[in-house]
Amino acid sequence: MNNESKYNIGRIYFAIFGLIVLAFGVAERLLGITGRSFELGLLEMSGEFLLWQGIILFSAGAFYLSSFKNFSDIHQQAKVVMASVMIWIVAGMQIFGMILESIPGGEDGGWFNTAEGFLETYAGPYIPELFLLPFSLVVIYYIRLNRQK
Repeated sequence: MNNESKYNIGRIYFAIFGLIVLAFGVAERLLGITGRSFELGLLEMSGEFLLWQGIILFSAGAFYLSSFKNFSDIHQQAKVVMASVMIWIVAGMQIFGMILESIPGGEDGGWFNTAEGFLETYAGPYIPELFLLPFSLVVIYYIRLNRQK
């Protein structure tokens, strides 16, 4: 498979992914403005930073979609990298918060959490950025492909 067809696949992938990210961004912004929350299975959109998370996701989706034209250009790929980094930062902060939340003890007054309590903090529900994180890692393939070029 030549590089041009790989870039065409990347263009389609990030266009679809950008629409999904943009939709989550719009939903989080609307929920943040209205002060409401949404929970469906393992997906949760709530919290005091929901509006800011929505702005970040909306911007990341816009960057993904704006890179659709001439995807093989380094400047367009820089937009994709920047959008992915935005998702990585928010998801990384959530993961870091989950780790810090799992260490201290619960209501029993202990210094450290029990094994059951430790695992309960990772049970979910999760913010959309955590679901989008693995799909945003595809950008690493295109960074390496561009480096080979």
